[in-house]
Amino acid sequence: MTPAVHLTPEQRVFVLERHVATLATLRPDGTPHVVPIAFTWDPERGEAWMTTEDGSVKVRNVEAALAAGRPARGALCQVAGGRWLTLEGTLVVSRDPADVALAERRHAVRYPPLEPDARRVVLRLAVDRVLGSAYMTR
Repeated sequence: MTPAVHLTPEQRVFVLERHVATLATLRPDGTPHVVPIAFTWDPERGEAWMTTEDGSVKVRNVEAALAAGRPARGALCQVAGGRWLTLEGTLVVSRDPADVALAERRHAVRYPPLEPDARRVVLRLAVDRVLGSAYMTR
């Protein structure tokens, strides 16, 4: 699978660093829902992977868009001082146990390990647009 977007060398480094990140999804009424979130980057797929609890507002927003026949768009933004990077794309929810296990392993490399939780699912953001601070987009 070829990613829809390629990151610059600066962006690749930044997306692997641990900084504050937020995920924005759209509620069925079109208003944004923005929450802090942990994520990992899959460079081969050009996807950001996030774990969350099944039934969370994020999951419900994604599934409502898909049920209505619309793509579930999302924006993941990471910031550190004057550096920031926003990854935009389409979201899907995976309940596949293999995806959940892989996401948990990736998470444990970047963040403290997650406690076991049978309700955990994976949000995958297939990135098709990248925005960033001036030096991040060269």
